[in-house]
Amino acid sequence: MTEATRDLIVEHKGSAGLITLNRPEALNALTHDMARGIRKALERWIDDDRIRHVLIKGAGSKAFCAGGDLRDLYDTGVVKGRKGSAEQLAFFADEYRLNAYIHAYPKPFIALVDGIVMGGGVGVSMHGRYRVGSEKLMFAMPEVGIGFFPDVGGTYMLPRLKGEAGTFYALTGERVRQAEAFAVGILTHTTPSARFAELEAALIEAHEVKPVLDQFHAAPDTTSVASRLTAIDRLFSAPSVEEILSELDAEAGEHAEFATKAAAAIRAKSPLSVTLALHQMRIGRDLSFNDAMVMEFRIVNRILCGHDFYEGIRAVIIDKDNHPRWRPASLAGVDPAEVAGHFAPPPSGDLKIR
Repeated sequence: MTEATRDLIVEHKGSAGLITLNRPEALNALTHDMARGIRKALERWIDDDRIRHVLIKGAGSKAFCAGGDLRDLYDTGVVKGRKGSAEQLAFFADEYRLNAYIHAYPKPFIALVDGIVMGGGVGVSMHGRYRVGSEKLMFAMPEVGIGFFPDVGGTYMLPRLKGEAGTFYALTGERVRQAEAFAVGILTHTTPSARFAELEAALIEAHEVKPVLDQFHAAPDTTSVASRLTAIDRLFSAPSVEEILSELDAEAGEHAEFATKAAAAIRAKSPLSVTLALHQMRIGRDLSFNDAMVMEFRIVNRILCGHDFYEGIRAVIIDKDNHPRWRPASLAGVDPAEVAGHFAPPPSGDLKIR
């Protein structure tokens, strides 16, 4: 059985439910309809004994999913003048509920990531039981670069990666390749891109998925990233962004160039966003997944009514000048009361996970 819309293909094949994100021309960027379609399929399959596990992949050769549909959010907020509208919030509410649903899904949920996975793509791939990445994998949570924050479960996932890797990714938007992704726990398995079709076919026929995943697993050499990860743990453990920047600026020796680049990356991002992101990383370690999603919905309520998110989209996607004018323009101007306000319940009430 196959159900296909323009942007999503849902199939029952063998022992598997197969979901294909089908917007290759847009790097499979996630739309509201796609998020609702994934949830509908998962709900239907949960009590279907013919389906033992779920596979999700992206169409095309470049990306699993490169994020959400930012242009639509910009048009609603700026062009139509409806910042923080119910229309915008409905997308995030459904997306966050889907992330939580995937995290709690009782059947094995396997993401086959053969290319770019960022933002919203992380939310529909990295919270399932198994995450398989090829040598083409490029993982990133670059939200602070557009005045946003690492959402879609980043509050829960990133602090649980090895050491301070999640903090580093959250503050810099660093692009992560296969070996490091496996070393820090983003991926559970790695398989060559050339074998992905073979792996998919084997999983479709399998009754138990872990033996198949283990059979196709080809562990990458992670020795090349070990020293870098040790440096990240040391340099990104401070309690404030200012103190992290101070550590990076003072770094000398083997990791001086890395530290300089990381500091420059942070300073280019929205000061408010990196402050919010670090707070997420520090408190997310102690939150349940559902509580993390409730907190992210609190943050997005404030972000959508503000300035930096739309300015970031303007600079990167609309005008493409890559020179966002952040408010405030520096970390020194970030108001602690404003930061705290992002973590308070919104006027409309907290997100109900269902």
